[in-house]
Amino acid sequence: MKTIKILTLGLLSLIVFAACAGDPSPSPVIPTSEDPTPFLLSPAAPTQPAITESPQIPSAQVPTITLLTGPLVEVVTSGLDTPWEIAFLPGGELLVTERSGNLVLIGRTTTRIRVPNVEQRGEGGLLGLALDPDYPVNNRIYVYLTSLENGQLVNRVERYVFKNGALSDREVIFEGILGANNHDGGRIEFGPDGYLYITTGDAQNPDIAQAVTSLQGKILRVSSEGEVPEDNPFASAVWSYGHRNPQGLAWDPEGRLWSTEHGPSGLGSGYDELNLITPGANYGWPEIQGEEKLEGMVSPVIQSGGSVTWAPGDVEYLEGRLYFTGLRGSALYVVSLDGERVTGFNTFFSGEFGRLRAVRLGPDGYLYVSTSNRDGRANPGVDDDLILRVNPNLLITP
Repeated sequence: MKTIKILTLGLLSLIVFAACAGDPSPSPVIPTSEDPTPFLLSPAAPTQPAITESPQIPSAQVPTITLLTGPLVEVVTSGLDTPWEIAFLPGGELLVTERSGNLVLIGRTTTRIRVPNVEQRGEGGLLGLALDPDYPVNNRIYVYLTSLENGQLVNRVERYVFKNGALSDREVIFEGILGANNHDGGRIEFGPDGYLYITTGDAQNPDIAQAVTSLQGKILRVSSEGEVPEDNPFASAVWSYGHRNPQGLAWDPEGRLWSTEHGPSGLGSGYDELNLITPGANYGWPEIQGEEKLEGMVSPVIQSGGSVTWAPGDVEYLEGRLYFTGLRGSALYVVSLDGERVTGFNTFFSGEFGRLRAVRLGPDGYLYVSTSNRDGRANPGVDDDLILRVNPNLLITP
């Protein structure tokens, strides 16, 4: 069934289309990766995931939702080119990064603003996006991008003033992150402590993830000026290490930091991960994967196992659940939590919209999810890529 509705979000007035979906998938492993027409599916059957113990981090304020009256899925906009991140401006407009190097402002009209010096190559390009915690006052935004310096791919975080639909006052906030065709990380988020967290991939050099002196294969933590906080564990920007290609960051109300990470799915296995991040901890890549354990290394809270690939994108927390996207998995995964303990795992929209990457909780309490079907690893439809609005209250299981 397809219906036509008008979606109003702050200054945003767009035509959208409603649909319903959900689909079961294999369970994760217990430890000891203009508008297409959606199809109506049955809700996913619940599955029981893997659980390991993980540590804690300081407290965060997390929005809650009450009554949402919209349908399960609506298409907010179409015709994007590999959207990588979604942010909301105070007036309700969406700000989206396209990997090709455009910043897209979506309101009553759609405007593309070119970000300079972006090198789109492989998985690199214009990736992460974060608004300054004081954005309503200073209009500052932060982007994570890939560039080319002396023939070498590099990644860095830049800051701009974004005002009246234009970028100005460019500053390099953090640099020195080696890039590669693959494994560039790229998520940036301000944590509840006011610091900027940055995910970096191993830049196709697995061993470097174990070196705390390198910036590759890490989660980094810096101030809004790019300075190293005094309480970082290694007197450097490194917050945690032993990561292959971390993609998503989200904090729960107790301040615990959760992260999604790609396993070596290109090598014929999955082993994608959901991790609970502790400062100074070693998450094992490339020494361990899946259920493997070594002293001094942290195994994932749940992982996909060797025969299933999630290729997880971003992650968002809402009311006791983590919602994370799947690229190769082409699904939205929902992890139910009781504190640090996983109590449920469900899969929705399996294969219905193709590859899914960004997920952002909107100010209206809905989840906003981007497709990634123009990233060279799918067969895009004429309207791809899309941003979907998902009603989390209707993601139910029997």
